[in-house]
Amino acid sequence: MAQPPLLTLQGITLTFGGRPLLAGADLSVAAGERLCLVGRNGSGKSTLLKIAAGDVEADSGVRFVQPGATIRYLLQEPDFAGHSTVRSYVESGVTEGDDEYRASYLMEQLSLTGDEGTAQLSGGEARRAALARVLAPKPDILLLDEPTNHLDLPAIEWLEAELKSLRCALVLISHDRRFLENLSQATIWLDRGTARRMDRGFGHFEAWRDEVLEEEQREQHKLDRKIVREEHWLRYGVTARRKRNVRRLSDLQALREKRRTALRAQGNVNLSAGDAEVSGKLVIEAKGLSRSFGERPIVRDLDLRVLRGDRIAITGPNGAGKTTLIRLITGQIEPDAGSVRLGTNLEIVSLEQDRTSLVPGSTLRDALTGGGSDQVIVNGEARHVMSWMQDFLFRPEQARTPVDVLSGGERGRIMLARALSKPSNFMVLDEPTNDLDLETLDLMQELLSSYAGTVLLVSHDRDFIDRVATSTLAFEGEGVWREYPGGYTDMMRQAGDARAEVKRTGEVKPAHKTARTPAAHGQSPQKKKMSFKDKHALETLPSEIEKLGQEIAALQEKMAVPDFYASDPAGFEKAAANLKATQTRLSDAEERWLELEMLREEFGG
Repeated sequence: MAQPPLLTLQGITLTFGGRPLLAGADLSVAAGERLCLVGRNGSGKSTLLKIAAGDVEADSGVRFVQPGATIRYLLQEPDFAGHSTVRSYVESGVTEGDDEYRASYLMEQLSLTGDEGTAQLSGGEARRAALARVLAPKPDILLLDEPTNHLDLPAIEWLEAELKSLRCALVLISHDRRFLENLSQATIWLDRGTARRMDRGFGHFEAWRDEVLEEEQREQHKLDRKIVREEHWLRYGVTARRKRNVRRLSDLQALREKRRTALRAQGNVNLSAGDAEVSGKLVIEAKGLSRSFGERPIVRDLDLRVLRGDRIAITGPNGAGKTTLIRLITGQIEPDAGSVRLGTNLEIVSLEQDRTSLVPGSTLRDALTGGGSDQVIVNGEARHVMSWMQDFLFRPEQARTPVDVLSGGERGRIMLARALSKPSNFMVLDEPTNDLDLETLDLMQELLSSYAGTVLLVSHDRDFIDRVATSTLAFEGEGVWREYPGGYTDMMRQAGDARAEVKRTGEVKPAHKTARTPAAHGQSPQKKKMSFKDKHALETLPSEIEKLGQEIAALQEKMAVPDFYASDPAGFEKAAANLKATQTRLSDAEERWLELEMLREEFGG
């Protein structure tokens, strides 16, 4: 006999600012169920979870909790009021009958001592403290709102294992696909104020969602065709039978009202990156790169080569120095040792993680335009800010909304809109997936996969890395970083194979060498040195590459003169041909230099 649900929500409605957020949403949670709650940013997922927890009262509807059932709720932003230390905060969640040692166990597993002051916690420490507090009591139902936010990959994988070991019911909100796929058994889709349920895990959600939306489109098409037929009758087929005509006219008015009030599915963000001139073949070359903070090494003896079109993901625990590594290899800060060489014709656009460039108190319009204007410069051309806002799913009435009150997902879309408006051939993205909904993540993945330039990104989203990255630069401790071909899953498999090889042979290979450097095909193992001609070319090509870069810059500057083409069309055509030929020579020289550099490394200098 089936057990009654522990928690039931029926017909939940709620309106914010005159706009219906929830319009008859239902939710039921049985003992041991593992549900994921998904939907677009702003669809009301967090609000529905707060109603389920009893923290927010709905305008109408029924909330029922089985007598004696305990619920614990993880908010996106934990409240540490009244607690000066992490231990005090975590232990306040433990009640009579709970295991008093579990709080200490969880803090230890989450790398917390308990003595940390709550006022000085980083985002990751605050999230781990909040997790320890809700997991300590072992409740009947766990409601978790973005539990992986601010967590690094080791912490996310530990949390997955811990939640799998629990017997309580789970309701999860997360934008981490892999996390949802590994934990969910049923999916609740919150869409346009109502909740649809699929009794399968998140791995089946997107196919199911697309089927539902396609069926809606078919029904909408049928409704439109029916209205057209009835309107045709109204114009040409009215007869003397008054009663039938009145009823049929009333039915037509009802059909029109149904079409007018139908809630359409929210559109997708319109993502497209501004195009810049093609960069040189070589984008970054780092040799023997090292940087320390005091006695702590952040990067140690790193050799890295980034070529045009590479999409490199950087992974590692919080505090490993990922952001510092990006600033080093892009030349923003100086290394303690080693050298960094940036390629030619780079147009870099950055997306920072902390969003500090969003000025508190400024409006959405000012954040997009820079203030004092209704125009946005997108890829060198002016567009009205309202049009650009709509591309990123902002409503016109939000133009004067302060950025402080926007959701995390909305602030993330602002940062995307600003970054993508600039022409670029090299994107540097620090946690670009934070707070973005699944549909926007899909579009960002497609954008980066088809981007003609180079991408350097920091992310803790395993699925996103697998879908986007051509190689993964992973932290391996003590300032050592190793590059692996492929995404996160490929990196984990290769790292496991490397550990097994070390255990078998006892030989540790240098961890900092790039895993992508190919050996020359067909090279005899007896060859120990390069030819004199190759050595000479290796020594002289850098100066030739620099000279070609200067020639390209001079030609581009010459062609940028506004009246050059009008005053001398033949001269302009000649300069354009010279520019194209010089860019080809530069690309050939860089490729030749790379080949020779690989040979030099293979033959030991």
